[in-house]
Amino acid sequence: MDADTTIDSSAKASDKAVESTLLSPRFYTTDFAAMDRLDMSPLRREWDAMLAEYEGDNNHDHFQRTPEFAHEVAERFSQVSPAMRQEFLEFLISSLTSEFSGCILYNEIFKNVENPDIKQLMRYMARDESRHASFINQSLKDFGLGIDLGDLKRTKAYTYFKPKYIFYATYLSEKIGYARYITIYRQLEKNPDKRFHPIFKWFERWCNDEFRHGESFALIMRANPHLLRGGNVYWIRFFLLAVYATMYVRDHTRPMLHHEMGLESTSYDYTVFRITNEITKQVFPVSLDIDSPVFRAGLARLFHIQTQMDAAKAQGGFLGNLRRAAWAAAGLGTFIRLYFLPVQRHELPAQIRMAPAW
Repeated sequence: MDADTTIDSSAKASDKAVESTLLSPRFYTTDFAAMDRLDMSPLRREWDAMLAEYEGDNNHDHFQRTPEFAHEVAERFSQVSPAMRQEFLEFLISSLTSEFSGCILYNEIFKNVENPDIKQLMRYMARDESRHASFINQSLKDFGLGIDLGDLKRTKAYTYFKPKYIFYATYLSEKIGYARYITIYRQLEKNPDKRFHPIFKWFERWCNDEFRHGESFALIMRANPHLLRGGNVYWIRFFLLAVYATMYVRDHTRPMLHHEMGLESTSYDYTVFRITNEITKQVFPVSLDIDSPVFRAGLARLFHIQTQMDAAKAQGGFLGNLRRAAWAAAGLGTFIRLYFLPVQRHELPAQIRMAPAW
């Protein structure tokens, strides 16, 4: 691994978290006045039941490290290769940034709205995401790579999204996050010899937080059905493809992480996509045809394009920049072709809430 990209200090870990690329998690802000106008009265019973679950806070004691945690890190993680160590550190930093992104967004909405339904929900979700980010940061601190979250909040760029884009993107992020974590947890539950770090033991109850957060956005969208009709369906298709494509490319840039767990990146990703497709039927009227050979070839091409762009960036200079622009155009063309592939359509179920049964 290039010495310049090796994560061996807190400064480099922070730089990795701050960077803004197509594949890195982003920080968001939104229209708080529009958030304030949301009406949850059409689903009052379901909404109040969900808020009661948050109030019960069944994970309040989950994100505590056991005395064995540090011992297992020293015993098991010391056996991985330097390259694998870097992939895992990138995974931790990306996961921390994603969790902290949710914490910041939810907290900002909480502070800037008066709508009691939305205000209460955002307080609960910010609480959960803060726990998740802090728990990951403890593992980074084990390696002397802890990230100053206050500094990260101040220095990372923010992207403005309309509320409906927040709903589509964050709902998908929470649900696919559940699918990712539960797939890893089930694999390591069956193969404990593949668990090279103890943080994975926490994934089952952890991912149930993500699932419930997704349920919250599902209720918001179903209570405001205009978000799921007409031209908005095209936005839903866009976010589905963007989230799936980003995950596929990012995962294939760190294949050793999955190999160490006894997983293969492509099969892992399509397992996650399949779970996510089943879950999102609760709220989205369309889902991607992930079994289409054309779809699968398109995602593989996006990964190939990303590797070529990385090589062009490393080359630098005029020719490197020219190659990078050409490959970026090829990536855009591939994404557009994928966007216009036929999708699967279905009616929305009368029963909205789902259980994390995978």
